[in-house]
Amino acid sequence: MRLGINLGYWGAGMDGDNLAVAQEADRLGYDVCWAAEAYGSDAPTVLAWVAAKTERIDVGSAIMQIPARQPAMTAMTAATLDSLTGGRFRLGLGVSGPQVSEGWYGVKFDKPLARTREYVEIVRRAMSRERLTYEGEHWTLPLPDGPGKPIKLTVHPQREHIPLYIAAIGPKNLEQTGEIADGALLIFPSAEHLEETALRHLRAGREKAGLTMAGFDVCPTLPLALGEDVGALADVFRPYTALYVGGMGSRRQNFYNQLAQRMGYEKEAAEIQDKYLAGDKAGAAAAVPHSLIDQTTLLGSVERISERMTAYAEAGVTTLTLAPAGFTLDERLAGLRAGVEAMERAGLA
Repeated sequence: MRLGINLGYWGAGMDGDNLAVAQEADRLGYDVCWAAEAYGSDAPTVLAWVAAKTERIDVGSAIMQIPARQPAMTAMTAATLDSLTGGRFRLGLGVSGPQVSEGWYGVKFDKPLARTREYVEIVRRAMSRERLTYEGEHWTLPLPDGPGKPIKLTVHPQREHIPLYIAAIGPKNLEQTGEIADGALLIFPSAEHLEETALRHLRAGREKAGLTMAGFDVCPTLPLALGEDVGALADVFRPYTALYVGGMGSRRQNFYNQLAQRMGYEKEAAEIQDKYLAGDKAGAAAAVPHSLIDQTTLLGSVERISERMTAYAEAGVTTLTLAPAGFTLDERLAGLRAGVEAMERAGLA
């Protein structure tokens, strides 16, 4: 199992710290550094900056949002970053959610699976540097009855195949991800529930494509907090968990709430959502069960984190991405080092 680091969003007042975290991860031998985007910082700019300031570590988008860019533009960006970084770029994609897609980008959030499949097909075709033509439900290239002609990408990526990941939560999206991608970006992963909530769906998709799980990167992100008081550490993540389970998306369409239900927290997920959508964020946070937080984070001593890492490796995780928590840079760097130590203790490094 390999280790990754997730910087999250840029521009939250910790930009210098984020760069220091990426550089320390590079020095420690972490495999990949991911950056996110929503409706603030964009991922490609951040990744270019991080790549210029590091030497070995891969940089990846977790995620570049599908409604934000035409697929050919994403192919251009991926090819450019792969060329500039000497073959260190990983392309992570996702449809985002209905609020961001429609509210920020003005793109209708409909048929996300079909849209993702077409998007990936076009991106792959463009990055292969063949003349781009495509006929689908959502995209037709070139546009018919116009002056457009099939065009070929002029940038030469460093590699012939840039690894492509998809952020997936729901069963159908996970299955399609297994079928069409090189890896899956997972959030709120529980080692105890990983087989039923994710892996069996990914495996079904691989089988549909005539493939096995060999070489497919199962890549969950887990917050990490170092300390002796596990209960107090878990409380730090209550607002974070309540935001996703209770307030991310609408009442009808909250993928994280549905995931919590599939993990056996049906009653609790409903209560968290009711309180969050009613404006009672503190009550929603208080309603988050300790066990849900503990199962979806890495908390405690290095020894305890090492045991949890072993559980994730045995469950089928191939790249464990950490998001070390801390109020200071020193605390975040200590979390990075603890991740390496925990891996070594578990014999996973």
